[in-house]
Amino acid sequence: MISKEALQFLADLIANNNTEWMHENKKRYESYKKDYHNFITSILTEMKPFDKSLEPLEVKNCTFRINRDIRFSKDKSPYKTNMGVWMSQNKNRKNSPGYYIHYEKGNCFIAGGVWCPEPNELKLIRKEIEFFHDDLEAIVSNKNFKKEFNELDRSENTVLKKAPKDFDPNHPAIEFLKLKSFTTSSKIDDKLFTDKNFSKIIAQQLFTLKPMNDFLSRALETEE
Repeated sequence: MISKEALQFLADLIANNNTEWMHENKKRYESYKKDYHNFITSILTEMKPFDKSLEPLEVKNCTFRINRDIRFSKDKSPYKTNMGVWMSQNKNRKNSPGYYIHYEKGNCFIAGGVWCPEPNELKLIRKEIEFFHDDLEAIVSNKNFKKEFNELDRSENTVLKKAPKDFDPNHPAIEFLKLKSFTTSSKIDDKLFTDKNFSKIIAQQLFTLKPMNDFLSRALETEE
């Protein structure tokens, strides 16, 4: 679970997103960061027995900086007011499949997969689907997967309108081949983050994504 004090810090930061306030509340931020890291430790403890590929991960591999990159953003707020945890199946690969936990007041969710892989990686994943689409179809049609996540995410920006170059538009898995990202997500209640059994509950839900992540990792490993 995450402490109520840590969540209150994020709530206060929403109303005071400036460097002056952050400097004045440095001790609160340090306390928040410690809580954040302990939170990740508890999640890794639950996740590693489910997915051995996560064994090399340390807390530092799963965190996000609180500072926002504002160079190309109209919103110049300097700090993030959400909390994220990213657990990658291969910490040395930029776009390795993994598991994600997101806290943002009113918009909490869990997710997994590969977001916007590089062109060469995208081609590898599509090749894997082209020849082994039955495996992926079995994964996403599994009753536990559908119960927790329903289907792969298909936002307007992550799906091609036509078949990708060099792929048959009549391929039986064309709807998978048209994807530019291979992720799925599920909203969760904000209150769950303060449940003493949070890590166990979330680990069980995220474990549903392991077969999908393994499929994607298998595709990307052909490059190594």
